[in-house]
Amino acid sequence: MSLLHAIIVGLVQGLTEFIPVSSSGHLVLTQHLLGIEQPGITFEVILHFGTLVSVFWVFWDDIISLIKAALTIPKVIFGNTSFDTMKYKNERYFIFLLFLATIVTGFIGLAFEDFFKETYSSIKVVGVMLLLTGGILFLASSVRIKDKNIEKMKARDSIFVGLFQSLAILPGISRSGSTIAGALLTGLNRETAIRFSFILSIPAILGATLLELFEALQVGFDSSLIIPYITGFIVAAISGIIAIKWLVSVLNRGKLYYFSFYCWFVGITVLVLASF
Repeated sequence: MSLLHAIIVGLVQGLTEFIPVSSSGHLVLTQHLLGIEQPGITFEVILHFGTLVSVFWVFWDDIISLIKAALTIPKVIFGNTSFDTMKYKNERYFIFLLFLATIVTGFIGLAFEDFFKETYSSIKVVGVMLLLTGGILFLASSVRIKDKNIEKMKARDSIFVGLFQSLAILPGISRSGSTIAGALLTGLNRETAIRFSFILSIPAILGATLLELFEALQVGFDSSLIIPYITGFIVAAISGIIAIKWLVSVLNRGKLYYFSFYCWFVGITVLVLASF
């Protein structure tokens, strides 16, 4: 893998992991259209760690609050109701909702693992799923925004978002797009939908990365690719930060449907090209 290929794949991963146009779909398309060989499991792990850095960078304050809240859970279980413990009540509920959505996604991912893997070999599947992503985004952008926040979320709302996130295992379905759409469809306001979606990406990305890491350790580390590895990591992290901040500004202006037209255009283009 050349340094240029590492930069291209890292840029595509960082931008499309968070912009609601499907990272998996665009990686497949990039490799197919530009003739870039499969980067290998080790490089995929490194890119995923790069995108994790992006989320931690942008949502650092929220993540620290959730970590502090998680540390109070044992105290609450054993009946400690001090002020320092109870002030994290809302954050603990946030953790519960994140856990619930993650469990739903993980269960579906494991139950249909073989089916999901088979879809990655078909460019036509990517095209169809991009069309579906466009439809999901357009539907979500048409709903009336309500004032529901984390405190008003129900367990069923979290399960609903988890189901939407499981769709993103398919190449061409955007994880950020599907979870933001699912959150908006449950009545969450834009700010809460954004926070929930991106922080929910942490266990999703981390879980997928750990599974890939075990496989990467078996394959081994190619020391000759250390420069492309580092470059891809840095490019993915920086482009991911830019993508998150830009997407937040777009969503706050209520322009989610912009991405629908892009997904439809690319999806139709892919299907046309795949037919020849």
